[in-house]
Amino acid sequence: MKRARLAGSVTVTATVTALFCAMLLSAAPARAQTAGPATEGATSAEERFRSLPLEKQEELRQRYRELMKLPPEERAELRKRYDRLLTMPPAERAAVEENYRRFMGMSPEERGQVLEHWKKFKQLSPEKQAELKGALHQVLSASPDQRRQLLENMKRWQQMTPQERQEMRQRLKERRNELKQKHQERREERLHKR
Repeated sequence: MKRARLAGSVTVTATVTALFCAMLLSAAPARAQTAGPATEGATSAEERFRSLPLEKQEELRQRYRELMKLPPEERAELRKRYDRLLTMPPAERAAVEENYRRFMGMSPEERGQVLEHWKKFKQLSPEKQAELKGALHQVLSASPDQRRQLLENMKRWQQMTPQERQEMRQRLKERRNELKQKHQERREERLHKR
C-alpha cells in the first residue's frame, strides 16, 4: 500500500518540492532586497542562490512568485506537505524524489494529464480512492507480463462506451456468480463425502 500511496502522491510532491525549493532558495534574496541587512542564515541562503546560474535563479524567482500568488490556506497546506516530505524515512523519501524526477521528465502535456487525473482522484469518495489505490498496488506488484495485461485491459476499458462498460460489468457479475455457485457445489460435495 505504501508504493501505491507514493505513486499517488507524485504530483503533489512534485508541486510541493518545486514550489518550496523556489520559496526557500529565493526567499532570502527577496528578504535581503526589502529588509536591509540580512542575518547569517539568510546570507548563506542568499549566497547559495547567487551561486546558481542566472536561468536557475530566474526559474526559482518565477516559482516563488507563483507560490506567493496562492491563497494563504494553500501555502499552509503546501508547507505541511513539504514538512511531511522532510520527515519521511530516507527510503520513502528517495522513492518520492524518484517519482518527482520521473514526473519532471514527462512532457508538459503528460504532466498536465497526470495533474488532471490527480484532481479527479482527489474528488472521489474515500472508498473509491481506496479501491483505486488497491488496483494500483495490484498493478505495481504484478509480474511484468501480468502488469502489461492489466494495463492493456485498463486501456480497453477506457476506450469503451458507457453502454459497453455496463454490458461488461453484467458479464463479469454473471461470471462471478457462476464461479461462486461452482465453488459452493464443490464445498457441498466435500461435506457429503465426509
